[in-house]
Amino acid sequence: MKQIIGLILPVFVLATPALAAEPSSYPDLPPAAVVEAAIKNSPEVLAAQSGIKVGEAINRRLQAGEHEVNLRMMGQRRSINPSERYREWDVGLERAIRLPGKATLDGKLGEAEIMRSQTMYGDALHESGRSLLKSWFTWNRERVQAQQWSDQVDLLKQQAQIVAKRVRAGDAPRLESDLAEAAVAQAQSMLHQARLREQVAANDLGQRFPDIALPTAVVLSTPQPLQQGLDYWKEEILKHNHELSVARNDSSLGRLHSERSSADKIPDPSIGLRFAGERDSAERIVGLQFSIPFSGGARSARADENLALAEMAAQREAAVLRRVTAEAINSFAAAQAAYGGWQSARSAADKMGGNAELMSRAYALGEMGLPEVLTARRQALESTLSSAIAQLDAVEARYRLLLDAHQLWDIDGEDENHAHQ
Repeated sequence: MKQIIGLILPVFVLATPALAAEPSSYPDLPPAAVVEAAIKNSPEVLAAQSGIKVGEAINRRLQAGEHEVNLRMMGQRRSINPSERYREWDVGLERAIRLPGKATLDGKLGEAEIMRSQTMYGDALHESGRSLLKSWFTWNRERVQAQQWSDQVDLLKQQAQIVAKRVRAGDAPRLESDLAEAAVAQAQSMLHQARLREQVAANDLGQRFPDIALPTAVVLSTPQPLQQGLDYWKEEILKHNHELSVARNDSSLGRLHSERSSADKIPDPSIGLRFAGERDSAERIVGLQFSIPFSGGARSARADENLALAEMAAQREAAVLRRVTAEAINSFAAAQAAYGGWQSARSAADKMGGNAELMSRAYALGEMGLPEVLTARRQALESTLSSAIAQLDAVEARYRLLLDAHQLWDIDGEDENHAHQ
């Protein structure tokens, strides 16, 4: 058992971060500054950042209104009789006037569009953080498994050397030497597969987040139990959930669009100036014109359409709230279960490792058969792997909970959102 621990300890560096510690106190994660750069440089976040510019442009468009000044020009020739012919012209400027209530609603719509785009940016930051955390621990798992198989190869080689000595001394049959060498070959095959999976995970992380540099060895913190209960975590996650905020923004926009289309049932009037010259400009005309369209069925249908869309958005908001609440509850339960699972797996690994060591010593003394020793070695490896994976699962589950509650990395984007306002 001491031999196994001695091989594993160089791989793991133990630490105990507090519940809401500073990012620098997480030695098993990339540096906070590197994480922030990697997330903000991801294509999804950059696209969402451009989306803020879209929201600002929509706001300017809505503030300005859709109506524009129209220039109307006309030239004509009037013939009274063959001897009386006159050139005449007519020029007019006209523009529809947005009613005051509509202008107020357009202002609210513009502000809501900016708010939505900023919330989408925050959501992109958070989802990119989730993706980074998942890819990071995927590589950690594959790296740990590759290291464990490398350690297993070394142990089996040592066991094969012990078998070879006994065979040369005539204390063991040649068959046991072949069996020991076959176990080494099988472990080497598993090691090659584990290293391939580790490389695939490293490539995936490197392509998604090229700013993240992989360490030479896994650095793993000791899993910590959750200090607060479900109500605390559920409240924190719902308070900071960007997806829920986006759904609420969509619902608010739906209501505003419904109010705007209802206001549009009353058409905007147009007002203009007319300048004309008749009888070769002998007569000059200056006039004021006013027009208003008659409301038709299309305006009422559009109002009904937007009302239905607003109701759909409200129902989607309710659905997102239920789903996010369920995810928060499940994340809390997963973190608790992962911590308990790690404790059990660690206990089993300690016992199986100790058993394998005792059986290996017994074989060296001629008190145990090689098949039993190899079986014990395999079971110890499986337990050690399970314990390491359970440890990573427990740490990741807690970090995921901290991330969803915005207590892991400072990547909310709120400061940048205010800068755009």
